[in-house]
Amino acid sequence: AFFLLIIMQSRVTMWISWISFMSLYVAVTSSEVSKLAPNKFVSSCETLPATLHLVKEEYDELGQLERSCEADIAVNKCEGVCTSQVQPSVNTPSGFLKECFCCRETHMRERKVVLSKCFDPDGATLGGDKGTLAVTINEPAACKCYHCGDDH
Repeated sequence: AFFLLIIMQSRVTMWISWISFMSLYVAVTSSEVSKLAPNKFVSSCETLPATLHLVKEEYDELGQLERSCEADIAVNKCEGVCTSQVQPSVNTPSGFLKECFCCRETHMRERKVVLSKCFDPDGATLGGDKGTLAVTINEPAACKCYHCGDDH
């Protein structure tokens, strides 16, 4: 019985030591991450040029295709990386505090573009007034990092 008590006491001591080590490890790791995060990870959300192939179809009042117009259009897009983090927390139900950021537009700009290649329902190229089609598009005017899920 004495030998069994020593083994159990030894296991309890090892368990307590392991818990203490893990608590210390989590505390040191989270404090080290919070020190490194601002310097190591940098947000780089930008407004960049892109090319988009637009197709617009026009139908008559009976739902029959009248013409299809298309063009490759230069537009702006938001692209980049925003710093996000997850860290242990005793104050949240999940046990983790999550802070997520996403690269999004700050505001949109409306712009008119011309689709310069129009075709009839049989695929024949159209000319004259029916040969082009002006449409309005929305594109990002500027971009930055926002809290994910925020409607700005």
